[in-house]
Amino acid sequence: MTTSVRTGDDSLERPLGLTVRGITKRFPGVVANRDVDITIRGGTVHALIGENGAGKSTLMKILYGVQRPDEGTISVDGQQVSFSSPTDAIKAGIGMVFQHFMLADNLTVLENVVLGAERLHGIGAAARKEIARISEQFGFDLDPDRLVESLGVGQRQRVEILKVLYRGARVIILDEPTAVLVPQEVEALFTNLRVLRDSGRTILFISHKLDEVLGIADDITVMRRGTTVGEADPATATKHQLAELMVGSELPSPETGESTVTEKVLLEVSELTLHDQHGRRLLDDVALTIHEGEVLGIAGVEGNGQDELVEALMGMHRAAGQVMLAGRDISGWSTRERRDAGVGFVPADRHRHGLLLEAPLWENRILGHQTSAPAVRGPLIDRGGARKDAARIVEQYDVRTPSIDTPARALSGGNQQKFIVGREMSGRPVLLIAAHPTRGVDVGAQAAIWDDIKEARREGLAVLLVSADLDELIGLSDRIKVLLRGRVVGDFDPRTVTPQDLGSAMTGGDR
Repeated sequence: MTTSVRTGDDSLERPLGLTVRGITKRFPGVVANRDVDITIRGGTVHALIGENGAGKSTLMKILYGVQRPDEGTISVDGQQVSFSSPTDAIKAGIGMVFQHFMLADNLTVLENVVLGAERLHGIGAAARKEIARISEQFGFDLDPDRLVESLGVGQRQRVEILKVLYRGARVIILDEPTAVLVPQEVEALFTNLRVLRDSGRTILFISHKLDEVLGIADDITVMRRGTTVGEADPATATKHQLAELMVGSELPSPETGESTVTEKVLLEVSELTLHDQHGRRLLDDVALTIHEGEVLGIAGVEGNGQDELVEALMGMHRAAGQVMLAGRDISGWSTRERRDAGVGFVPADRHRHGLLLEAPLWENRILGHQTSAPAVRGPLIDRGGARKDAARIVEQYDVRTPSIDTPARALSGGNQQKFIVGREMSGRPVLLIAAHPTRGVDVGAQAAIWDDIKEARREGLAVLLVSADLDELIGLSDRIKVLLRGRVVGDFDPRTVTPQDLGSAMTGGDR
């Protein structure tokens, strides 16, 4: 089951293999996993890919002890195991790095790593020595005394990996690890992963980015509709073949074709400036325009003002400067007034700003649209209209759910996102502010969302598109601006720019 590593480094442990057989997990009204079989060779990078609703997240939670399977077995190093909690998984040598980092910004790197694991090496010199040893061994280059709030996204991710290694992980589960990284950070991560693999660690790599999967994986398993449907050799497989296995269709492209930009300005922003409560500038004199039929892309490493720009334009923050929508000054307008004026909104954080998680889908159809059909009739909520349109969105956007009465929390992240995009496009906005509209969705849903944006663009929609997917930005945008520390530091033509060019501007490498 496992293989030994012969490297000349006596400190290396024999890599752990992982075997999953017949895993089945049922929830009310849905089978999330059905007879899943996977063999993960020790000391390899094993990629797991699949569409939304394929069951990847549920399987990962089972492997990490968050949930227990109804049927099936898990074996680590040839020994059958049963996990009742993440603590059990950690004791067995399995660690997990979640897509959304779980770090305390006001603590140092050392304090974040040690937190909850004080019994291992204490909190003093011994802990510092162990962190330094791991960082040096795997090339993390982290200052243990630096506050996490001062770290970039790639460095924060290395802290998360350091945390699981500190706890003794020999199998590391990475959930969408490149979702918020620029190309340079992705390559740095892959360098770290190769070092981890060569040291005898086993990596389970979950991603929607097929080119990255082909670039880092030793083995690939594909899931569809809750079960495993095939394996692929990254040495011979293509993105098109993987897409076919995942969703039974060709790999989509974000390319928009001919320009639909008109002379009519729909959004004009000037001198937009925003400070936090401590007086620090979050947005610094931002200016931009978007024309009818135009997609303006915004690129930037997470934490450089993209969220603040979106929220200021939505009226969620009171910023200095001027915002003009279709010739009207809306600078002082509330979020509700901006919505009613035709501003659609796909938020970056769907849980905080996009959904009522405990409410059924049909009620979430009303959210943000309480003053317009089909959500209301006269002064009253139109329950029937909202239910009918929620059902349409579910069908049109392929939202995997037992019914429109299912709470939003019960859907996978990708299906939640598809529902939000469908709802916002249904409002026939004149301006769509879309923050990471395809984050966490499979290639099929991605294609549908891209097609809807392209069609609305042809019909005159103006789109502000914020995305960490640089290929998406280049493919969909008519122009691209880069934000760095709250300032616009570059304007790029998508016809000539490369992801590497954008990545350099995003990190200040060209300044």
